Amino acid sequence: MAYVTTKDGVEIFYKDWGPQDGRALMFHHGWPLSSDDWDAQLLFFVGKGFRVVAHDRRGHGRSAQVPDGHDMDHYAADAAAVVAALDLKQAVHIGHSAGGGEVARYVARADAGRVAKAVLIGAVPPIMLKTEAYPNGLPMEVFDGFRNALAADRASFYREVASGPFYGFNRKGTEAKPALVDNWWRQGMAGGAKAHYDGIKAFSETDFTADLKAIDVPTLVMHGDDDQIVPIDNSAKLSAKILRKAELKIYPGFSHGMATLNADVINRDLLAFIKA
Repeated sequence: MAYVTTKDGVEIFYKDWGPQDGRALMFHHGWPLSSDDWDAQLLFFVGKGFRVVAHDRRGHGRSAQVPDGHDMDHYAADAAAVVAALDLKQAVHIGHSAGGGEVARYVARADAGRVAKAVLIGAVPPIMLKTEAYPNGLPMEVFDGFRNALAADRASFYREVASGPFYGFNRKGTEAKPALVDNWWRQGMAGGAKAHYDGIKAFSETDFTADLKAIDVPTLVMHGDDDQIVPIDNSAKLSAKILRKAELKIYPGFSHGMATLNADVINRDLLAFIKA
């Protein structure tokens, strides 16, 4: 397995598939998952001749379960370490959920020539938490509930999230896919409990407004209008207004897990944006 060691000594696992001279796409996963959550995209795009890269965030998947650094600054720095080690240039950075926040923070600070485009899928920016600047955000009680459930019984909590709101399997008439739930649970339980606990603060309380304003590359914002995890009105619709070069695509009835559940649609639209 391939690893990059960060400046603070953390081993970050990554996948690097496809031709080394192919156009690079880097995928940033959501909480509490791993690079495996991008399987449907990695296989699709490597089949199209792209170089695809995906890493496990610190404390997640196969990366080191370190006790500290579970915040967006470290997440972005870890991504930058992978980019530097692989010398990715003019890459397209694609992030889902918390990974969308990681993309925003990384792209806003990236060295010149590293980034060509960005994609935010069901992403947390500009901020999930209710604040004075964003009064329609979610109250702190929601995220305290996440922390309490994780600390009390992480395994059951993850099962409930995956079998319910994440993929919209709690919606009437929606066919549940137990294997998909099992795969989500497997990824979540592979990571460290402390990293995931601390990560709730990172994805919910980080304000990405300044990052969005600083991004100067074309950015595709993709969001399902039935996203029960990251409500669209407080995220994608606001981010698209803040970004300088945004394209907003809204998917009627799609859930937070649309990149997996509706991979055919998402991959088609990603390919069109990347090629444009």
